[in-house]
Amino acid sequence: MRETIHMYHTNDLHSHLENWPAIHEFLSEKRKMHEDNDSYIIFDIGDHIDRSNIFTEGTLGKGNVSLLNDAGYHYVTIGNNEGITLSHEDLDTLYHNANFEVVVSNFTDQHGDIPSWIIPFKIHETLSGIRIGIVAATADFGIYYEKLGWHVQQPIQRLKEVCALIQDKVDVIVCLSHLGISQDEIITQEIPQIDVIFGAHTHHFFEHGKILNNTLLAAAGKFGAYVGHVKMEYDHFSRTVTSKEAILYNTERLKQPLNYMEQLERWEQLGKHEMAYSVFQNPSLLTKNWFDRSNLSDFFGKALLTFTKADCAMFPAGIFLTDLQKGVITGSDLHSLLPHPINPCVITLNGAELLEAVTLSKNEKWPSLEVKGLGFRGKYLGAMQFEQLLEKENGDVYIQGDLLQLDKKYLLATLDMFTFGYFFPSFKFIEKQYYMPEFIRDVVKWYGKLQETSKFK
Repeated sequence: MRETIHMYHTNDLHSHLENWPAIHEFLSEKRKMHEDNDSYIIFDIGDHIDRSNIFTEGTLGKGNVSLLNDAGYHYVTIGNNEGITLSHEDLDTLYHNANFEVVVSNFTDQHGDIPSWIIPFKIHETLSGIRIGIVAATADFGIYYEKLGWHVQQPIQRLKEVCALIQDKVDVIVCLSHLGISQDEIITQEIPQIDVIFGAHTHHFFEHGKILNNTLLAAAGKFGAYVGHVKMEYDHFSRTVTSKEAILYNTERLKQPLNYMEQLERWEQLGKHEMAYSVFQNPSLLTKNWFDRSNLSDFFGKALLTFTKADCAMFPAGIFLTDLQKGVITGSDLHSLLPHPINPCVITLNGAELLEAVTLSKNEKWPSLEVKGLGFRGKYLGAMQFEQLLEKENGDVYIQGDLLQLDKKYLLATLDMFTFGYFFPSFKFIEKQYYMPEFIRDVVKWYGKLQETSKFK
């Protein structure tokens, strides 16, 4: 007897909820079609949440969990947006009301214990008795996880160990991989017992899947643009997989529920309601300017220096998406101003390295560069702004009023997006300190409160 197993998958939604009503409708229809006769499973491969969305921010991701519950998901794994943009406590409680199971094979706390909300693998048995081993891995963001009190084990080595543990107990192995396409390709070479890899993280997609070393790679892009469907045929007599194929459904072509716009409005309003609390009183209007210095960039520069106690600061003006109005500033206002899941960071470097960074920052293409990724959720990078760092017309650079010395050590406050090597290659290897779980909007919140308190002393 041969049996077909249907596996549906999404990945890297990043809280693009404009696509979620159609995805929910599609999965609900498939569930009704399969549940009485067929074996089917629904997976999410991580980065479902993104705190740049007001609904996700207001509910700290728990709203996303409710959406996954309502859509009937069976298993999910976590991406870096779940793993390193929430505090330890918020991630620890994120899935308390989940109706699905969270599978991560390479994740522990700093004591080596597996959190109660995670299982390292799952043996899912179909109605006819096919045993499907489900393993999963998330990308290792090393120091970020350590700062938050978590530990991520080397993904491929850990997957090898878990697959070896379960391979004699299952008929099929599938992997939920939030590692990226290059790592998935390595897995096909090093762990041949895995039948299907559901990919994520690098936002790649395969319209009809990709067979590599007899492993099927399936991935559904980003932002809910697609829903993936893998059909696997299993022969009970020979106890082997006889065929496997993958297809993608374009979300734009899926049926939208009649109350589509009402759902989006409801989620947005729920998030705003949760963020309506007062943060601080702003005494005057602060306006943004993406391509020049502004009173808003001055305010943020002072906030960043005061928060980090660094010698000087550097950041792009494009981080500000709105002005900061005079009067009561709410959590929602701050989120609109700085929606990015970006952490402050302090880099230790000598004067020569700092001078090199100042020189790189003058790249004429950077201000109008449209940045995608790195946590940045704005449009243009904008002009580079400095606080307590001044370059004179003759090229001399002054730090807090003193001439820069090439061999002296300095502390530069900046954004974590600049430490990944794309803009400033040397920053990837220089000593640095990340501030977590604080985002840059939390720095503004803290400084605004500090200024308000100081005024009344």
